[in-house]
Amino acid sequence: MKTKNDFMRKAIELSIENIHNGGGPFGAVIVKDGEIIATGVNRVTASCDPTAHAEVSAIRAAASKLGSFNLSGCEIYTSCEPCPMCLGAIYWAHLDKIYYGNNKTDAKNIGFDDSFIYDELELKPENRKLPSKILLHNEAIKAFEEWRDKEDKIEY
Repeated sequence: MKTKNDFMRKAIELSIENIHNGGGPFGAVIVKDGEIIATGVNRVTASCDPTAHAEVSAIRAAASKLGSFNLSGCEIYTSCEPCPMCLGAIYWAHLDKIYYGNNKTDAKNIGFDDSFIYDELELKPENRKLPSKILLHNEAIKAFEEWRDKEDKIEY
């Protein structure tokens, strides 16, 4: 039977292999019932996709394999503490637990610093470096009202 350390070692192995395959130093595995059901590696530069982080890639693969957007009952093992985007994806996917190897300080020390995103989230939208402003709220709210009133919607 595989252990938590075995799953983490697989995530670390994927992160190292990915460096040699033109990707970033990040790997992730998703485990359900003691078995790896999906893996992911960082392919941001290789695929020209800023969302192609290891965790997001693993979540997409696991959701596809299970035929569900809800990954309750699964755990994720990732070679590094998830960035804000990946952490959000992990919460949205309803994964039960996160295990990680390197932490965000380790990532910052090699040039992957996400602290500015956390700092931006604390600011009011109008004070952020990336300006944001509400536009056509009265029109946009109609979609939310329709969703709220839809009787056969699938909650997520």
